[in-house]
Amino acid sequence: MIDYETLRHFPIPEVRQRVTPRDAVFYALSVGLGQDPLDERQLDFVDPRRPLRALPSMALVLGYPGFWLGNPATGVDAVRIVHGEQSLTLHHPLPVQGEIIARTRVTGLVDKGDGKGALLYSEKELRDANGTLLAVTGSTTFLRGDGGFGGPSGPVKPPNPMPETPPDTVVDLPTRPEQALYYRLNGDDNPLHADPAVAAKAGFPRPILHGLCTLGVVAHALLRVLGRYEALSMKNLSLRFSAPVYPGETIRTEIWRNGAFRARVVERDVVVVNNGAAVFA
Repeated sequence: MIDYETLRHFPIPEVRQRVTPRDAVFYALSVGLGQDPLDERQLDFVDPRRPLRALPSMALVLGYPGFWLGNPATGVDAVRIVHGEQSLTLHHPLPVQGEIIARTRVTGLVDKGDGKGALLYSEKELRDANGTLLAVTGSTTFLRGDGGFGGPSGPVKPPNPMPETPPDTVVDLPTRPEQALYYRLNGDDNPLHADPAVAAKAGFPRPILHGLCTLGVVAHALLRVLGRYEALSMKNLSLRFSAPVYPGETIRTEIWRNGAFRARVVERDVVVVNNGAAVFA
């Protein structure tokens, strides 16, 4: 059972990480860049012999504090948690080499009621060794098995509105059957993404792709269309995860000129990312 004060102020350790070009390349490969060996714009993110650049979405895995919600002291039913929403704001270019410092904290906790779960809001600040703020990420985690602990019923973050017109651009990007096994080496080793027994216990027929890996694929599509592969062009994005992706499926990102977006799995015609909003310079 969740104790509101304990979880709301749970001490999440500061993370110091030495970033290397290998880290930047591996992250880009783990979200699917480099599948077209003739696209030199993608090679700028995966070939360290070039003037290497970091994908903006790499901020989501830098300084990752680990699966801290799996700590029994949180009181959370860790098997039944789902990544609900994610935001990312870039303040400075991400380094491909050097030390970064990340501080993660819980910013809100909403009790949806007995049998209805709970919402946990958290934020991570990412800085370089000089203290310069690089990025701020925000997450909403749906604690499916933890409602009814007597916590506050709000406030709940409203979703971004979606256009009623057809998208202006559509981008299809495939995922690979083993992609979750690669992506988890970025730091998220939740067994839900690798162990069939754990996936079944959570109600899925097989291991699912990390939500942040899905986001990385979608962010790649956005960077291609709205940013023309200029890493510094992405300023902000936020989205809501609406269904899981299974490794090997194709993610179709639907993009509007005003920065609105959503994504669906082509094979099942299921919307997996919704209420997306992106800002590009």
